[in-house]
Amino acid sequence: MKPIVSIENVSKHYGDYSALKGLSLEVGEGEFFGYLGPNGAGKTTTIKTIIGLVRPDEGRVTVDGVDVNENPLAVRAMVGYVPDNPFLYNKLSAREFLAFVGGLYKMDPKMIERRIRWVADIFDMHGWIDRRCEEYSFGMKKKVAMSASFIHRPKVIVVDEPTVGLDPPSARLLKDMLLLIRDHETSIFMSSHDLAVVEELSDRMAILYKGSIVASGTLDELRDQAEMDGGSLEQLFLKLTESETRNVYMD
Repeated sequence: MKPIVSIENVSKHYGDYSALKGLSLEVGEGEFFGYLGPNGAGKTTTIKTIIGLVRPDEGRVTVDGVDVNENPLAVRAMVGYVPDNPFLYNKLSAREFLAFVGGLYKMDPKMIERRIRWVADIFDMHGWIDRRCEEYSFGMKKKVAMSASFIHRPKVIVVDEPTVGLDPPSARLLKDMLLLIRDHETSIFMSSHDLAVVEELSDRMAILYKGSIVASGTLDELRDQAEMDGGSLEQLFLKLTESETRNVYMD
């Protein structure tokens, strides 16, 4: 499988604190990759290195072979990002906001219109797409943010806590949207505390603890690494991170 995102021996320090310690992982073309870890493990720092908001102290990050630090604009054209708390311009409508985002990516205006109609159909936004964003619920804003991340057909979408703040129908719709995007050969890198969502959607996953990967692979491969015969991802996650805490588990 061709790697789309490649993180090679990346370390990031904030004073005496090491957020990432020699981190290495790959996300393949068309792969749904789940990224897990407790609070403070380094997930947000990892995301920021991928999208070019944080420069590693050591190591390198590439997207489709392009170094994020050497050519950040080219990488941002290939990446879509959905933060956990979506930011929209409140005085714009969703249609205006999506057109604005498409313009930033220098898309053809007719293509922007077609893509807006497509995402509006998928997310059933036609009833409110021309209302100002300041009138939207959190779930509606999440749908707009997801639409904006995919409007330019990126090679990879980085998603941070996609189901936070969503009611069950909206969460189901969002998960279906992510799978649809993956089916269009766009890779998904998803960081989430919702272990059930990661287990349901991911082809492979990695568990991060104190800036280091303690296990990675498919769910069955993670079970083998944790020496577990069956069990849920939640049970596996707790065993691996608790073992790290006791310095018993060896990666």
